[in-house]
Amino acid sequence: MEVVKNLVSEMPLVIFSKSSCCVSHSMKQLMRSYGANLTVYELDEIPNGKEIEKGLLSMGNKPSVPAIFIGHKLVGGSKEVLSLQIQGKLASQLLEAGAIWV
Repeated sequence: MEVVKNLVSEMPLVIFSKSSCCVSHSMKQLMRSYGANLTVYELDEIPNGKEIEKGLLSMGNKPSVPAIFIGHKLVGGSKEVLSLQIQGKLASQLLEAGAIWV
C-alpha cells in the first residue's frame, strides 16, 4: 500500500492498468479525451506490479484495475469514474487536481 501512495503522491492523475484490460483502455481514452495529463502504470509490465496490485486490493479497489487516482485520492474503478462523468463532476475534479487546465 505504501508503494501505491508513493506512486500517486506527485501526479494529479494516475491510472493503474493492465495492458490487456479493455476497461482500463477505455478509462485511459476517456481521460485523454479531456486532455488530461495522466500517468499510467501497466501492472503487467513493471517489476513490482503484483505488489502494487495487492496494495490496490487492500485499499478496496475490486477488481484491482483500473484504479484511478485523481488529486492523490482513490476515486475507484470504471464504475465510479463513469458515475462522476454522468453527474457532470469528472471535469471539475480533474481541473481541481491540476490534471487539466481548460
